[in-house]
Amino acid sequence: MTTNDVARYERSNEDEQIHTLENSFPDDFADVLDEGTTHRSTIGCVIPAYNEEESIADVIASLLRQTRVPDVIHVVVNNTTDATVKIASQYAGPHELSTVLGDQFTEVFVHDIGKNPDKKVGALNYGYTLVEGYDYLLGVDGDTVADDRAVEYLEAEAVADTRIGGISAIYSIDEKPITGFLAKFLITGQRSQFAAFNLHNLLRGRNMAVLGGQFSIFSTQALRDVMRENRQMTPWVKDSEVEDSLLSLQIKSAGYLTKISPFARADVGGMTTLRALDAQQVKWTYGAIELMWPGQRGDTKGQPFHPNLRVRWLEHFDMLMNMFVRIAFVTLLAASLSIGAFVFSFWWLIPPVVAIALNTRMAMTMNNRSTRDVLFGLTLAPAEIYMWIRCSHFLRSWTRFLSRKKVDNWAMQAKAERGGGFGHWTPLIFAVAIVAAMVAIWMMLPIMVQSTILWIGWPIVGVITVIQTLSMFFKLVRRQHGYKV
Repeated sequence: MTTNDVARYERSNEDEQIHTLENSFPDDFADVLDEGTTHRSTIGCVIPAYNEEESIADVIASLLRQTRVPDVIHVVVNNTTDATVKIASQYAGPHELSTVLGDQFTEVFVHDIGKNPDKKVGALNYGYTLVEGYDYLLGVDGDTVADDRAVEYLEAEAVADTRIGGISAIYSIDEKPITGFLAKFLITGQRSQFAAFNLHNLLRGRNMAVLGGQFSIFSTQALRDVMRENRQMTPWVKDSEVEDSLLSLQIKSAGYLTKISPFARADVGGMTTLRALDAQQVKWTYGAIELMWPGQRGDTKGQPFHPNLRVRWLEHFDMLMNMFVRIAFVTLLAASLSIGAFVFSFWWLIPPVVAIALNTRMAMTMNNRSTRDVLFGLTLAPAEIYMWIRCSHFLRSWTRFLSRKKVDNWAMQAKAERGGGFGHWTPLIFAVAIVAAMVAIWMMLPIMVQSTILWIGWPIVGVITVIQTLSMFFKLVRRQHGYKV
C-alpha cells in the first residue's frame, strides 16, 4: 500500500464522535471536543530520530496505542550510530488496529537517510515531503511517549478551529525509570520547570509561544503558507538553534493561532546529568536569544516586538532579576557579617515563605505529581539549588552569544549526552575566581567605604525583592481554572 493510499484510508466508524471529557475540565474546551466532526482528516506522523535505540520502540508503540492512530508513521533516522534503525524496523509495515473509536489502519515506514548535515531540521523536512499531502503533520521526538488519547485531542481541536496553525501537547517527564540521587533531583527540577511553562501558556489564553517539536500537530496548509510568505523551500530552516521556536513565530506571523492543548499529554526525555542538562538548556536559551536580538535574523517580522518574542524577553528579564537578587543577597550578607553589621529582620522571611507556597501550589497542579514533586516545593532548598543551576545556564548562554563565537550547539549537546565535555563547570570556576577577587578587594577597603556600599546595596536588593515577592504572590492567588499540567 502506498503512502497516498494510506492517506485516503477511511475508518469504518468515521462518523463516531470523540468521547465527552471529564467534568473537571473547563466547559468551553470540553465543548470543542464534544462537537466532534463528520470529516475525517488525515494525519501524517514524522519522528526524527538520532541515536534513540533506548526509546524508539516505546515511542512507536505509544503511537500504535492511540485512540486516533496517525494514518501513516515515518521514522526518519539520521546520523545515527546505534541500533535505532534495527529496532524501529521491527514495527515497519501495515498495522490493522482495533481501538475504542473503531478499527483503524496505519503503516510504519523507517527511513535511514544516513549522514545529514542539517541534523533534526533535515530529518523534519525530509519527513514533510512524505506527508505534505495530508491535512496535518504530527511531529514527535524520538524520545517522547504520548498518552493514549493525545492525538485524538490534538486533532479534535485543530479540526474544530481552522485558525489553528499548530497545537502542542502538555509536556512532562516520566520519573519512574529514573535512578540515582542526582538524576532524580534533576528530573524533578525539569518536571517543575515544564509545569511552570505549561501553566503559564494555559493561563494566557492557551497561546503557545513555542510549539515544541516533542509532540505537536501542524496544519500542512499553515506550513505551506509559512514557506510562501518567508520564501522558504522547507518549513524548518537550518540556520536556527531553535527550529521549533522560529517556526512557531512564523506560523503566528502568517495569521494562524499557536495553541497548547489542555488535554493532550506526553512524556519527553529528560536530562539526567549536569553536563547534558547544561548543553540542552544553553542550546535552547542561545537559540532564543538569537531570535530575540535585533538584527540577528531578517525574517522575524516586528523583531524584537513580535508577540512570541515579547514573552521570551519577559522570561529572560525575570531570570536576570532572579540571578541578580541571589548573587547580591549572598554578597551583601557575607560582607555584612564580615564587619558585624548584619541585623536580622523577620521581613526577610516573607519572600521564601511566598516562594514555598507558590512552588507547592505548582506541584499540586501536576497531573501525575509524586511525593518528590511536592517535597521539591515544600522544602525550598531543592528548588533554590535548581534555580542556581538554571542561572548558570542563563549566564553561559548570554556569554556565548555576546562573545560572537560560532559553535555547533547541537553537536555540543550530543557530546554532553554521551558524557563528554566540561563546559558545565565553567560558571562555578568563574564564580570561585570572582568571589576570591571580591574578598581580596573588600578586605582592602576602609570601613567607611564598606559601610557606604552596604548602605546603598541593601535598599536596592530590598526594593527588587519586594517587587519579586509581589509578583510571586499574584501568581499564587490567580485562578488556575482547573488546569492540570
